[in-house]
Amino acid sequence: MNENFTLALADEAATLAFGGKLAEVLTPGTNIYLHGDLGAGKTTLVRGLLRALGHAGKVKSPTYTLVEPYTVSRLNLYHFDLYRFVDPEEWDAAGFRDYFNPESLCLVEWPEKAQELLPAPDIDIRLQPEGEGRRVIASANTDSGKQCLTKLNLIA
Repeated sequence: MNENFTLALADEAATLAFGGKLAEVLTPGTNIYLHGDLGAGKTTLVRGLLRALGHAGKVKSPTYTLVEPYTVSRLNLYHFDLYRFVDPEEWDAAGFRDYFNPESLCLVEWPEKAQELLPAPDIDIRLQPEGEGRRVIASANTDSGKQCLTKLNLIA
């Protein structure tokens, strides 16, 4: 499948705006994995997405809590940051597996830290530094992911 979408983002404002555009095309049950080095803009992208969905509060990286839950636009959204994740037993004990369901939207930073525990992503998003900004490369891995990126390509 692997449909790709690539876009240059000039700065933080462009990353926030891209998150907003992404929010317009996502549906419940979608799993998005965010890849990139520290400071690549993963949490900034999530912040833009949450703002577009109507979240007015603070959006922080859940580095120490592993997950931050949000209820926005009648949608349960879970923002995971697995950078410090080390114990697979913690995954099951915390019930994180249950968050990945047809009614929820899951955004996962550092998915490679728990790869064997996670369901397959609908969309992989890679953020890479490029000049003063970054490049975003999104890949669809499922039919629903492809539908989202096709819509995104039309509105981006």
